[in-house]
Amino acid sequence: MEYYNYIKSLHLIFVITWFAGLFYIPRLFVYQIEAFDKPEPDKSILGNQLKLMAKRLWFIITWPSAILATLFAIILLIMQPVWLQQGWMHVKLGFVILLIAYHLKTHHIFKQLQVDKVKYTSGQMRLWNEGSTLILFSVIFLVIVRNALDWIYGVIGIFALGILLMLGIKLYKKIRARNPDA
Repeated sequence: MEYYNYIKSLHLIFVITWFAGLFYIPRLFVYQIEAFDKPEPDKSILGNQLKLMAKRLWFIITWPSAILATLFAIILLIMQPVWLQQGWMHVKLGFVILLIAYHLKTHHIFKQLQVDKVKYTSGQMRLWNEGSTLILFSVIFLVIVRNALDWIYGVIGIFALGILLMLGIKLYKKIRARNPDA
């Protein structure tokens, strides 16, 4: 138990850097998709630069952070096996599985864009960008309030956050339609 706080600190550091990558990569996807509508040579120059930025972010920060956050989480669970008997941890692990699925789908989108396959609109990628935000909010509130969480209010709160994010995206689209430089 002497190393517990060090392991926990490393887990949190890599969770933060993992989320940083997950927050930024869809934004790069938005820019890549929008670059496809530009005339040459802007299309090629922007496209190549954004692919390089995405590749570096994904393989130098996001993937290593995901692996290390998971590794340190497993070590923490080995050090504190009693957590696996608590309901809040089961729910948290469910969100972790959802986060891993989100990460893997994002990797799939990354691979498509690296070979110039555009299957999504920039608006869809803006919406996709909010997925990691919802997962992060869910996990943080769950871990902090644990058993005190009133599940009904918690679920309503997550849905309300999702609705607010979608309304914010719609508002941004309206503002951007009026002022394309926004």
